[in-house]
Amino acid sequence: MYRVREIFYSLQGEGRHTGRAAVFVRFSGCNLSCPFCDTEFDTHTQMTADDIIRTVSQWGDCGFVVLTGGEPSLQIDDALIDALHQAGFYVAVETNGTHTLPEAVDWVTWSPKDLFDKNVPTRSLKRIDEIKVVFDGEHNPECYSSISSNAYLSLQPCDTGDDDRNQQIVSQCVDYILSHPHWHLSLQTHKLINIP
Repeated sequence: MYRVREIFYSLQGEGRHTGRAAVFVRFSGCNLSCPFCDTEFDTHTQMTADDIIRTVSQWGDCGFVVLTGGEPSLQIDDALIDALHQAGFYVAVETNGTHTLPEAVDWVTWSPKDLFDKNVPTRSLKRIDEIKVVFDGEHNPECYSSISSNAYLSLQPCDTGDDDRNQQIVSQCVDYILSHPHWHLSLQTHKLINIP
């Protein structure tokens, strides 16, 4: 059984696949407590792999599913990834990287959190397709730029909940990318256009 917070259909709002139609499976629970987390974990539904496949298959034509959380690596396994592939989905995972992932995942987005908390467990990923760093204007993300020579590098301005501070962070992020053009700007587009 998997603890699922929600399953919904929308556009990917962040990172390399921004703007792509996707079915999101948001798992409940996380092993970290990031101060900027925007996910609530109060409730969840216990679901089997078959339950998840039945739900995501409502939007099977899109062919793209994003497993997110919380922290999906605490729950996902080979059986779920295989079932999603058999249902015709390309499977992307957004992870903090502290636990291993099933090898058959198609796209791995690592969002490291150790800049904000030095007690974060060591990275446990074998493959990284994208590194998406939350940029707060205080921590230097450059330590991640050489981890994987093939990874797409995204900087995402931190949403602090304070409009003035957010605007400062966006400006700092843009300036940083102009000085370090191997990074790409990742805005939380779904928040800007008010979709889930």
